[in-house]
This record gives sequence, C-alpha cells and structure tokens, in this order.
Amino acid sequence: MSAMTAGQHMTAAEFMALAEPPLGRPRLMLVEGELVVNQPGALHGHVQTNLLLAIETWARAAPERGWAVFPRDIGIDDRNVYAPDVLWYSHERVPDPMSPAPYSVPDIAIEVRSPSTWRYDIGAKRSGYERRGLAELWLVDTEAATVLVYRRSSPESRGFDVALEISEPEQLRSPLLPGFTLSLTEVFRLP
Repeated sequence: MSAMTAGQHMTAAEFMALAEPPLGRPRLMLVEGELVVNQPGALHGHVQTNLLLAIETWARAAPERGWAVFPRDIGIDDRNVYAPDVLWYSHERVPDPMSPAPYSVPDIAIEVRSPSTWRYDIGAKRSGYERRGLAELWLVDTEAATVLVYRRSSPESRGFDVALEISEPEQLRSPLLPGFTLSLTEVFRLP
C-alpha cells in the first residue's frame, strides 16, 4: 500500500484526538499538517525488528543504557507528529510509558525506508527532527542497503553537522551508544 494524504490540514492536537487505529491497520503520522497513511511492507518490518533487537540487546547488557522501542507518536510541533520506526532514549530521558502521547523526541530516531514515505523521511521529517533538537537520525535505505546518519557533533550544535553514509563492510555505530556496533549484513538480514 502506498502512502496517502487525507487532503485536509489538521493540527497536532486534532491528530492526537483521532482514535488509535487497530493493530494491523495502516500507521498514521502528521507531516506539515497533512495526515499521512502508510502500511509498511515485510522487508521494512524485518529491518525494523533487526535494529530494535540489536539496540535493545545492547541496552540490556549493562545498567543505565536507556530504552529502545517500536513506534510511538513523537510531538515535533503544532503541525507535525511523527512515529519513528525505532526510538532510543538515554537512561536519563526515558519517558514514562504510562503517560499519554505524544512523547518527547528521543535521542536516536530511526526511519526505515518505505517506498511511499521515503520522501517525507529524507525531506520534511529530517528537517522537523533537526528543528526539534534530535541528537541523531538514522535513515535506513532498504533499496541501496545503506544507512544515512545525521547527528550533532555536540549537544550545543544548532543542527545536524555530521552526515555519514554507512555501507558494507562498515559497521553502524553511534557515540550515544558506547560499544554498540552492528554490521549492515545484520541490519538487512532476512529470515
């Protein structure tokens, strides 16, 4: 299924007032005031799971390594609510899972390419994350088998001032995840 926009503009508050879609139904996000509907495919799901399991395994291997989770509504501003495919929060910033959405921006947001929404990921959403102060963004391109990494070189950086394109045989790493490494073979592994 491809992404569709609903045609009418809405605010983040109006978006958050929508009923939660049942499991198995398309996911929703709000980008620049437009409701975007997307149903990711199987490859997307495998890559998303591989990334979540790798980060969560790293996080559980030692205390105070934060929390990795599947999509949660993230409030960007009054016209944008994103649901990154994988989120990682540092130990100090883990939100209360019982609190209502939208949640705060994570430390790392990961977006896995869906053919219908990639243009939002590399365009408006990347800009929105940067404006909102996201420390690091991974854009996982399933077609090119690469990961585009955007990060701030320091917490004081005004925007993403480091851009990397990771491909085989390089390892995926982050200064936010000390000791974490993941080969791209593992990122794109299928059952």
